[in-house]
Amino acid sequence: MNNLVSPMTSRERVLAALRLEPVDRVPVCNPTSVATVELMDLVDAPFPDANRKPELMARLAATSYTELGFDTIMPVFSIIQESSALGCKMQWEQKDNWPTVRMREPIWGDVDDIRIPNDLLTHPDTKCVLDAIRILRSEFGDEVAIIGKTMGPWSLGYHCFGVEAFLLMALDDPGKTMQCLDRMKEITVAFGIAQIDAGADALTLPDHATGDLVSADYYKRFLRDLHMEFVERIKIPLILHICGRTVDRMDDIAQTGMAAFHYDSKNKPQESMDAVKGRIALVGNINNPETLFAKNPEDVRNEVLANLEAGIQMVGPECAIPLQTSLENLLEISKTVKSSSSENLVNSQPI
Repeated sequence: MNNLVSPMTSRERVLAALRLEPVDRVPVCNPTSVATVELMDLVDAPFPDANRKPELMARLAATSYTELGFDTIMPVFSIIQESSALGCKMQWEQKDNWPTVRMREPIWGDVDDIRIPNDLLTHPDTKCVLDAIRILRSEFGDEVAIIGKTMGPWSLGYHCFGVEAFLLMALDDPGKTMQCLDRMKEITVAFGIAQIDAGADALTLPDHATGDLVSADYYKRFLRDLHMEFVERIKIPLILHICGRTVDRMDDIAQTGMAAFHYDSKNKPQESMDAVKGRIALVGNINNPETLFAKNPEDVRNEVLANLEAGIQMVGPECAIPLQTSLENLLEISKTVKSSSSENLVNSQPI
Protein backbone atom coordinates (compact mmCIF):
# COMPACT_ATOMS: atom_id res chain seq x y z
CA MET A 1 0.00 0.00 0.00
CA ASN A 2 1.20 3.47 -0.87
CA ASN A 3 0.82 5.52 2.32
CA LEU A 4 1.41 8.72 0.32
CA VAL A 5 -1.88 8.20 -1.58
CA SER A 6 -5.23 8.75 0.10
CA PRO A 7 -7.57 5.73 0.26
CA MET A 8 -9.34 5.19 -3.05
CA THR A 9 -12.58 3.63 -4.19
CA SER A 10 -12.25 0.67 -6.52
CA ARG A 11 -13.20 2.87 -9.47
CA GLU A 12 -10.65 5.54 -8.59
CA ARG A 13 -7.95 2.90 -8.10
CA VAL A 14 -8.52 1.25 -11.48
CA LEU A 15 -8.75 4.49 -13.44
CA ALA A 16 -5.57 5.80 -11.79
CA ALA A 17 -3.72 2.59 -12.65
CA LEU A 18 -4.90 2.85 -16.25
CA ARG A 19 -3.41 6.35 -16.34
CA LEU A 20 -0.16 5.01 -14.81
CA GLU A 21 -0.74 7.25 -11.79
CA PRO A 22 -0.03 6.37 -8.13
CA VAL A 23 -2.58 4.16 -6.38
CA ASP A 24 -3.24 3.30 -2.74
CA ARG A 25 -2.78 -0.37 -3.68
CA VAL A 26 -2.59 -2.48 -6.82
CA PRO A 27 -6.07 -3.02 -8.31
CA VAL A 28 -7.43 -6.54 -8.73
CA CYS A 29 -9.32 -6.99 -11.96
CA ASN A 30 -10.12 -9.19 -14.90
CA PRO A 31 -10.85 -7.29 -18.12
CA THR A 32 -12.46 -10.39 -19.64
CA SER A 33 -14.66 -12.53 -17.35
CA VAL A 34 -14.80 -14.11 -13.90
CA ALA A 35 -18.05 -16.05 -14.38
CA THR A 36 -18.09 -19.54 -12.87
CA VAL A 37 -20.74 -22.21 -12.41
CA GLU A 38 -20.46 -21.73 -8.64
CA LEU A 39 -21.16 -18.00 -8.96
CA MET A 40 -24.04 -18.69 -11.37
CA ASP A 41 -25.62 -20.94 -8.73
CA LEU A 42 -24.93 -18.45 -5.94
CA VAL A 43 -26.92 -15.64 -7.59
CA ASP A 44 -29.23 -17.75 -9.80
CA ALA A 45 -27.89 -16.33 -13.05
CA PRO A 46 -26.82 -19.28 -15.23
CA PHE A 47 -25.53 -19.49 -18.77
CA PRO A 48 -26.89 -19.24 -21.42
CA ASP A 49 -29.47 -16.81 -20.00
CA ALA A 50 -26.79 -14.64 -18.35
CA ASN A 51 -25.39 -13.99 -21.83
CA ARG A 52 -28.75 -12.89 -23.22
CA LYS A 53 -30.77 -11.26 -20.42
CA PRO A 54 -29.41 -7.97 -19.07
CA GLU A 55 -30.67 -8.37 -15.51
CA LEU A 56 -28.97 -11.76 -15.19
CA MET A 57 -25.85 -10.53 -16.98
CA ALA A 58 -25.53 -7.65 -14.51
CA ARG A 59 -26.27 -9.85 -11.50
CA LEU A 60 -23.63 -12.43 -12.40
CA ALA A 61 -21.05 -9.80 -13.36
CA ALA A 62 -21.45 -7.97 -10.05
CA THR A 63 -20.13 -11.00 -8.17
CA SER A 64 -16.58 -10.13 -9.20
CA TYR A 65 -16.90 -7.14 -6.86
CA THR A 66 -19.40 -8.32 -4.25
CA GLU A 67 -18.13 -11.89 -3.80
CA LEU A 68 -14.52 -11.94 -5.05
CA GLY A 69 -13.35 -8.49 -3.96
CA PHE A 70 -12.17 -7.41 -7.42
CA ASP A 71 -12.01 -3.71 -8.26
CA THR A 72 -13.84 -4.10 -11.57
CA ILE A 73 -17.10 -5.46 -12.92
CA MET A 74 -17.02 -6.75 -16.50
CA PRO A 75 -20.44 -7.97 -17.72
CA VAL A 76 -19.53 -9.32 -21.18
CA PHE A 77 -18.71 -12.97 -20.51
CA SER A 78 -18.38 -14.06 -24.14
CA ILE A 79 -16.66 -12.82 -27.29
CA ILE A 80 -19.66 -13.31 -29.56
CA GLN A 81 -22.28 -10.62 -28.83
CA GLU A 82 -21.41 -8.52 -31.91
CA SER A 83 -20.99 -11.61 -34.07
CA SER A 84 -24.51 -12.70 -33.19
CA ALA A 85 -25.80 -9.25 -34.21
CA LEU A 86 -23.87 -9.52 -37.49
CA GLY A 87 -25.68 -12.74 -38.34
CA CYS A 88 -23.15 -15.43 -37.41
CA LYS A 89 -24.52 -18.84 -36.54
CA MET A 90 -24.36 -19.34 -32.78
CA GLN A 91 -24.03 -22.24 -30.36
CA TRP A 92 -25.35 -20.89 -27.05
CA GLU A 93 -24.56 -24.05 -25.04
CA GLN A 94 -25.66 -24.62 -21.43
CA LYS A 95 -24.56 -23.54 -17.95
CA ASP A 96 -21.25 -25.37 -17.98
CA ASN A 97 -19.98 -24.19 -21.37
CA TRP A 98 -19.20 -20.98 -23.23
CA PRO A 99 -21.36 -19.81 -26.14
CA THR A 100 -19.46 -19.99 -29.41
CA VAL A 101 -19.65 -18.92 -33.04
CA ARG A 102 -19.91 -21.70 -35.60
CA MET A 103 -16.84 -20.53 -37.47
CA ARG A 104 -16.99 -23.51 -39.84
CA GLU A 105 -20.15 -21.91 -41.22
CA PRO A 106 -18.86 -18.42 -42.17
CA ILE A 107 -21.20 -15.64 -43.22
CA TRP A 108 -18.70 -13.70 -45.35
CA GLY A 109 -16.30 -14.81 -48.09
CA ASP A 110 -15.05 -11.52 -49.53
CA VAL A 111 -14.66 -7.87 -48.62
CA ASP A 112 -17.83 -6.94 -50.53
CA ASP A 113 -19.84 -9.32 -48.34
CA ILE A 114 -19.20 -7.22 -45.24
CA ARG A 115 -22.39 -5.51 -44.11
CA ILE A 116 -23.03 -3.71 -40.85
CA PRO A 117 -26.73 -4.22 -40.08
CA ASN A 118 -28.87 -1.26 -39.11
CA ASP A 119 -29.80 -3.01 -35.87
CA LEU A 120 -26.21 -3.63 -34.74
CA LEU A 121 -26.79 -1.73 -31.48
CA THR A 122 -30.44 -2.69 -31.00
CA HIS A 123 -30.06 -6.41 -31.70
CA PRO A 124 -31.01 -8.35 -28.53
CA ASP A 125 -27.45 -9.64 -27.96
CA THR A 126 -25.74 -6.25 -28.19
CA LYS A 127 -28.57 -4.38 -26.47
CA CYS A 128 -28.26 -6.87 -23.61
CA VAL A 129 -24.71 -5.63 -22.95
CA LEU A 130 -25.71 -1.97 -23.09
CA ASP A 131 -28.64 -2.52 -20.74
CA ALA A 132 -26.48 -4.53 -18.31
CA ILE A 133 -23.92 -1.71 -18.15
CA ARG A 134 -26.73 0.76 -17.41
CA ILE A 135 -28.03 -1.47 -14.62
CA LEU A 136 -24.57 -1.80 -13.07
CA ARG A 137 -23.84 1.92 -13.27
CA SER A 138 -27.19 2.67 -11.64
CA GLU A 139 -26.60 0.12 -8.88
CA PHE A 140 -22.96 0.86 -8.07
CA GLY A 141 -22.56 4.50 -9.11
CA ASP A 142 -18.95 5.63 -8.81
CA GLU A 143 -18.01 2.86 -6.37
CA VAL A 144 -16.46 0.35 -8.78
CA ALA A 145 -15.03 0.46 -12.31
CA ILE A 146 -17.40 -0.87 -14.97
CA ILE A 147 -15.49 -2.40 -17.90
CA GLY A 148 -17.15 -3.00 -21.25
CA LYS A 149 -15.89 -5.04 -24.18
CA THR A 150 -15.79 -4.42 -27.92
CA MET A 151 -14.22 -6.96 -30.24
CA GLY A 152 -11.40 -5.91 -32.55
CA PRO A 153 -11.61 -6.46 -36.31
CA TRP A 154 -9.08 -9.30 -36.39
CA SER A 155 -11.25 -11.31 -33.99
CA LEU A 156 -14.39 -10.41 -35.94
CA GLY A 157 -12.61 -11.66 -39.06
CA TYR A 158 -12.15 -15.08 -37.45
CA HIS A 159 -15.84 -15.23 -36.56
CA CYS A 160 -17.28 -14.01 -39.83
CA PHE A 161 -14.84 -15.47 -42.40
CA GLY A 162 -13.63 -18.49 -40.41
CA VAL A 163 -10.19 -18.71 -38.82
CA GLU A 164 -8.43 -20.63 -41.58
CA ALA A 165 -9.94 -18.60 -44.41
CA PHE A 166 -9.12 -15.29 -42.73
CA LEU A 167 -5.52 -16.27 -42.01
CA LEU A 168 -5.06 -17.51 -45.58
CA MET A 169 -6.42 -14.20 -46.87
CA ALA A 170 -3.87 -12.35 -44.73
CA LEU A 171 -1.12 -14.51 -46.24
CA ASP A 172 -2.27 -14.46 -49.86
CA ASP A 173 -3.87 -11.04 -50.21
CA PRO A 174 -2.72 -8.51 -47.59
CA GLY A 175 -4.41 -5.65 -49.47
CA LYS A 176 -7.82 -7.28 -49.34
CA THR A 177 -7.26 -8.16 -45.68
CA MET A 178 -6.60 -4.49 -44.89
CA GLN A 179 -9.81 -3.56 -46.71
CA CYS A 180 -11.72 -6.07 -44.60
CA LEU A 181 -10.20 -4.78 -41.38
CA ASP A 182 -10.95 -1.20 -42.40
CA ARG A 183 -14.63 -2.04 -42.82
CA MET A 184 -14.93 -4.19 -39.71
CA LYS A 185 -13.26 -1.56 -37.50
CA GLU A 186 -16.48 0.46 -37.66
CA ILE A 187 -18.21 -2.32 -35.71
CA THR A 188 -15.57 -2.07 -32.99
CA VAL A 189 -15.96 1.71 -32.76
CA ALA A 190 -19.75 1.78 -32.85
CA PHE A 191 -20.22 -0.83 -30.12
CA GLY A 192 -17.47 0.74 -28.03
CA ILE A 193 -18.99 4.23 -28.14
CA ALA A 194 -22.42 2.79 -27.33
CA GLN A 195 -20.98 1.22 -24.17
CA ILE A 196 -19.42 4.55 -23.17
CA ASP A 197 -22.85 6.15 -23.53
CA ALA A 198 -24.30 3.36 -21.36
CA GLY A 199 -21.84 4.13 -18.56
CA ALA A 200 -18.65 2.09 -19.07
CA ASP A 201 -15.46 3.48 -17.51
CA ALA A 202 -13.09 1.57 -19.78
CA LEU A 203 -13.28 -1.02 -22.54
CA THR A 204 -11.53 -4.30 -23.13
CA LEU A 205 -10.64 -4.66 -26.80
CA PRO A 206 -9.83 -8.29 -27.62
CA ASP A 207 -8.11 -8.66 -30.97
CA HIS A 208 -6.75 -12.18 -31.14
CA ALA A 209 -3.58 -11.76 -33.15
CA THR A 210 -2.09 -14.33 -30.81
CA GLY A 211 1.50 -15.43 -31.12
CA ASP A 212 0.19 -18.97 -31.58
CA LEU A 213 -1.28 -17.98 -34.96
CA VAL A 214 0.11 -14.61 -36.04
CA SER A 215 3.68 -13.30 -36.13
CA ALA A 216 4.82 -10.04 -34.56
CA ASP A 217 5.35 -8.70 -38.07
CA TYR A 218 1.69 -9.36 -38.88
CA TYR A 219 0.63 -7.47 -35.77
CA LYS A 220 2.70 -4.48 -36.83
CA ARG A 221 1.60 -4.66 -40.46
CA PHE A 222 -2.13 -5.16 -39.96
CA LEU A 223 -3.13 -3.99 -36.51
CA ARG A 224 -0.79 -1.52 -34.81
CA ASP A 225 -2.03 1.51 -36.72
CA LEU A 226 -5.65 0.38 -36.40
CA HIS A 227 -5.21 0.13 -32.66
CA MET A 228 -3.81 3.65 -32.64
CA GLU A 229 -6.92 4.76 -34.50
CA PHE A 230 -9.18 3.16 -31.88
CA VAL A 231 -7.42 5.18 -29.18
CA GLU A 232 -8.19 8.35 -31.12
CA ARG A 233 -11.83 7.50 -31.77
CA ILE A 234 -12.93 5.74 -28.56
CA LYS A 235 -12.48 8.30 -25.83
CA ILE A 236 -12.05 6.19 -22.70
CA PRO A 237 -9.19 3.92 -21.56
CA LEU A 238 -8.79 0.86 -23.76
CA ILE A 239 -7.40 -2.45 -22.51
CA LEU A 240 -6.03 -4.52 -25.37
CA HIS A 241 -6.35 -8.27 -24.89
CA ILE A 242 -4.37 -10.79 -26.95
CA CYS A 243 -3.90 -14.37 -25.78
CA GLY A 244 -0.71 -16.39 -26.05
CA ARG A 245 2.98 -15.55 -26.29
CA THR A 246 3.10 -11.86 -27.21
CA VAL A 247 6.30 -10.43 -25.70
CA ASP A 248 7.71 -10.20 -29.25
CA ARG A 249 5.07 -7.55 -30.13
CA MET A 250 4.75 -5.75 -26.80
CA ASP A 251 6.99 -2.93 -28.00
CA ASP A 252 4.55 -2.24 -30.84
CA ILE A 253 1.56 -2.65 -28.51
CA ALA A 254 3.10 -0.11 -26.14
CA GLN A 255 3.24 2.40 -29.01
CA THR A 256 -0.50 2.28 -29.71
CA GLY A 257 -1.61 4.59 -26.90
CA MET A 258 -3.79 1.87 -25.38
CA ALA A 259 -4.10 2.38 -21.63
CA ALA A 260 -3.29 -1.24 -20.78
CA PHE A 261 -2.41 -4.64 -22.18
CA HIS A 262 -4.05 -7.74 -20.68
CA TYR A 263 -1.26 -10.26 -21.00
CA ASP A 264 -1.08 -14.05 -20.93
CA SER A 265 0.81 -16.36 -18.55
CA LYS A 266 2.94 -17.51 -21.49
CA ASN A 267 4.80 -14.23 -20.90
CA LYS A 268 6.76 -13.74 -17.68
CA PRO A 269 5.91 -10.65 -15.62
CA GLN A 270 9.41 -9.17 -15.56
CA GLU A 271 10.17 -9.72 -19.25
CA SER A 272 6.83 -8.12 -20.08
CA MET A 273 7.57 -5.08 -17.92
CA ASP A 274 10.98 -4.81 -19.59
CA ALA A 275 9.37 -4.96 -23.04
CA VAL A 276 6.82 -2.19 -22.49
CA LYS A 277 9.20 0.12 -20.59
CA GLY A 278 6.50 1.91 -18.62
CA ARG A 279 4.63 3.12 -21.72
CA ILE A 280 1.48 1.06 -21.06
CA ALA A 281 -0.04 -0.55 -17.97
CA LEU A 282 -0.04 -4.34 -17.76
CA VAL A 283 -2.91 -6.46 -16.44
CA GLY A 284 -2.59 -10.13 -15.59
CA ASN A 285 -1.34 -12.78 -15.70
CA ILE A 286 -2.49 -15.52 -13.30
CA ASN A 287 -2.56 -18.81 -15.22
CA ASN A 288 -6.09 -20.10 -15.84
CA PRO A 289 -6.02 -23.76 -16.96
CA GLU A 290 -3.17 -24.91 -14.73
CA THR A 291 -3.15 -22.68 -11.65
CA LEU A 292 -6.63 -21.25 -11.09
CA PHE A 293 -8.46 -24.32 -12.35
CA ALA A 294 -6.24 -27.19 -11.19
CA LYS A 295 -3.93 -26.04 -8.38
CA ASN A 296 -4.40 -24.64 -4.88
CA PRO A 297 -4.48 -21.18 -3.26
CA GLU A 298 -0.78 -21.29 -2.40
CA ASP A 299 0.09 -21.64 -6.08
CA VAL A 300 -2.24 -18.75 -6.89
CA ARG A 301 -0.57 -16.68 -4.18
CA ASN A 302 2.88 -17.33 -5.64
CA GLU A 303 1.81 -16.13 -9.10
CA VAL A 304 0.18 -13.02 -7.65
CA LEU A 305 3.35 -12.19 -5.72
CA ALA A 306 5.46 -12.66 -8.87
CA ASN A 307 3.33 -10.03 -10.62
CA LEU A 308 3.49 -7.65 -7.67
CA GLU A 309 7.26 -8.02 -7.39
CA ALA A 310 7.67 -7.21 -11.10
CA GLY A 311 5.59 -4.04 -10.68
CA ILE A 312 2.59 -5.15 -12.75
CA GLN A 313 0.02 -2.35 -12.44
CA MET A 314 -3.15 -4.50 -12.19
CA VAL A 315 -3.33 -8.13 -11.12
CA GLY A 316 -5.89 -10.74 -12.16
CA PRO A 317 -6.50 -13.82 -14.30
CA GLU A 318 -4.88 -13.95 -17.74
CA CYS A 319 -8.18 -14.36 -19.60
CA ALA A 320 -11.77 -15.45 -19.05
CA ILE A 321 -11.52 -18.07 -16.34
CA PRO A 322 -12.62 -21.71 -16.73
CA LEU A 323 -16.25 -22.01 -15.66
CA GLN A 324 -15.42 -24.73 -13.12
CA THR A 325 -12.76 -22.66 -11.31
CA SER A 326 -13.11 -22.76 -7.52
CA LEU A 327 -14.04 -19.63 -5.59
CA GLU A 328 -11.28 -20.46 -3.11
CA ASN A 329 -8.63 -19.93 -5.78
CA LEU A 330 -10.24 -16.78 -7.15
CA LEU A 331 -10.57 -15.26 -3.67
CA GLU A 332 -6.85 -15.82 -3.14
CA ILE A 333 -6.01 -13.20 -5.79
CA SER A 334 -7.57 -10.26 -3.93
CA LYS A 335 -6.57 -11.72 -0.56
CA THR A 336 -2.89 -11.82 -1.55
CA VAL A 337 -2.90 -8.36 -3.13
CA LYS A 338 -4.55 -6.80 -0.09
CA SER A 339 -2.38 -8.62 2.45
CA SER A 340 0.76 -7.70 0.52
CA SER A 341 -0.33 -4.05 0.49
CA SER A 342 -0.92 -4.13 4.24
CA GLU A 343 2.49 -5.68 4.87
CA ASN A 344 4.17 -3.02 2.75
CA LEU A 345 2.39 -0.30 4.70
CA VAL A 346 3.55 -1.74 8.03
CA ASN A 347 7.12 -2.08 6.76
CA SER A 348 7.11 1.53 5.53
CA GLN A 349 6.14 3.00 8.91
CA PRO A 350 8.91 4.76 10.85
CA ILE A 351 10.22 2.87 13.88
